[in-house]
Amino acid sequence: MNQTTPLSEKESLALIAQMINKAKDSYHSTGMGAMMWGAVITICSLVRLAEIHYNFRLPFDIYLLTLVAIIPQIFITIKEKRSQKVKSYDDPFMDYLWLGFGICIFLLVHAINLLANDLQPLTDEVKRSGFASNFHLYEYIAPLFLILYGMPTFVTGAACKFKPMLWGGLLCWACSIITVYTSVKIDLMLTALSALMAWFIPGLIMEKEYREYIKAQVQADV
Repeated sequence: MNQTTPLSEKESLALIAQMINKAKDSYHSTGMGAMMWGAVITICSLVRLAEIHYNFRLPFDIYLLTLVAIIPQIFITIKEKRSQKVKSYDDPFMDYLWLGFGICIFLLVHAINLLANDLQPLTDEVKRSGFASNFHLYEYIAPLFLILYGMPTFVTGAACKFKPMLWGGLLCWACSIITVYTSVKIDLMLTALSALMAWFIPGLIMEKEYREYIKAQVQADV
């Protein structure tokens, strides 16, 4: 009868570390999701900037694109999961982190819309009285969103040791401080910049690394 020799504590820790590193090394994101969201937020911010600057309004709210983008995001996530050979130990954490981020975005938009509707009579009265006639509630919304944008971006960059996202998250937080003191036009430009630097450009880098990984895998199988 064969008996399995028990591993020592040091050998057990080494085996666990080896399994974790193998799982992490086997995961390569296509970067498509990051690029898509970076592009969507940038487009929404710039279109909204154009509406304010040139004094026109589209027949629909441009930020509805963020809801439409959820559909391709679902397909991108499913495709990436199917092509992933080994499930990384931190995948569930990352999945729930970004799911929670999406839910927070929805709840924040909902709360801000209700707040704006409730305060509209008050702000109109303040403007008619001549006191703070240039007050606009939406000028104070960008910092809230930038704070929220930075949280999952920074955590993902730090956990995965992916510096472009790490610095992108820090940029979102830095811009959130700046936008407290700037006009809505500057706020929208900084939001577009943050989306590009935190998501779109890191997505391009991930997509390039993914193609190189696939190429290396094909060469190894030959």
